[in-house]
Amino acid sequence: QVQLVESGGGLAQAGGSLRLSCAASGRSFSTYAMGWFRQAPGKEREFVSAISASASSTFYADSVKGRFTISRANAKNTVYLQMNSLKPEDTAVYYCAADRTSRIVRGRAPYQYDSWGQGTQVTVSS
Repeated sequence: QVQLVESGGGLAQAGGSLRLSCAASGRSFSTYAMGWFRQAPGKEREFVSAISASASSTFYADSVKGRFTISRANAKNTVYLQMNSLKPEDTAVYYCAADRTSRIVRGRAPYQYDSWGQGTQVTVSS
């Protein structure tokens, strides 16, 4: 089981930026795809972004495309989510997730990811 620890959440004003980090334990980080999801109060967990093991492929939800950027540093066992032009509707708990069964991004459904972090709160004020 891999352990994932998110950091970097907090309070931002609309139009501002935050960068989330997710540190993974273990030696095989470079062999599996990673994703970011978010969950707002009263809503289901939703896909935000994902990146392949080699970082050659990235995917985004339409709601964040052009504003968020996912990246990873395999030497540091870390995946990042740079969030720019934040909106109040981006307010949610953000989770990173690992799909240890695949080097490529297989999909956007939470069930396709087998390991999850504890989440970090992002609050965007208007």
